[in-house]
Amino acid sequence: MNWNDLLAALGIYLILEGLLPFANPMAWRQGLVLISRLRNGQLRFLGLIAVASGLLLVWLVRG
Repeated sequence: MNWNDLLAALGIYLILEGLLPFANPMAWRQGLVLISRLRNGQLRFLGLIAVASGLLLVWLVRG
C-alpha cells in the first residue's frame, strides 16, 4: 500500500459521507438526532460493527 491508495480511500470516504447531507439534509439531521439518543454501550457496539466490517472488507480486497 502506498500513500496514493490511502488518499484515494480517504477521498472515497469523504464522498460517501457527504452524499446524504448534500442530497437530503433533513434526513441526515434526523439520523443524527436518533444517534444522539443512543446509550454509550449501543454506540460503542455500532462502532465495533463498523470497525469489524471495515477490517473484513479490507482483508477481502487486499487478501
